[in-house]
Amino acid sequence: MSRRGTPYQPSQGGQLGTAAPFHPRLGDLARDTSKGGQIGVVITQPAEGRNTYHLCPPGGGDKWSAPNDGNTLRPVQPQVTYVTPLKRDVTYDARAQHGGLPITVHYDDGGTAESLLVLDPSQLELYHYQTGRILTLRDEDLGGLL
Repeated sequence: MSRRGTPYQPSQGGQLGTAAPFHPRLGDLARDTSKGGQIGVVITQPAEGRNTYHLCPPGGGDKWSAPNDGNTLRPVQPQVTYVTPLKRDVTYDARAQHGGLPITVHYDDGGTAESLLVLDPSQLELYHYQTGRILTLRDEDLGGLL
């Protein structure tokens, strides 16, 4: 699930709907809105004698420039690769009628974050069936020894 944008953040000093400027470092991935959202690796930063960012596609290819204020560059968020359950007890909220399974979210950059997988009653039943099916397949693979 992607994060929703916040229309107002107090740290922005009262400006509505704006984000802090993005100033990527060397080697960072950046999405360039002036190039149709193309993603590039920052290979040169603005400095004395250089007044633009220089980027190239991650796998190589034609290089391009972006303005030195970074106003067309956006950060590239790491992508979720998989989630695993945490070794913590589950919860059930009777009022909301949903269960919660603590999980770790793993990203392609090696980072992780803790979260909660929230399941309504029909999702809980499906998850129960699916995990039971996994156990059956494992038992079959082991020749029914478990």
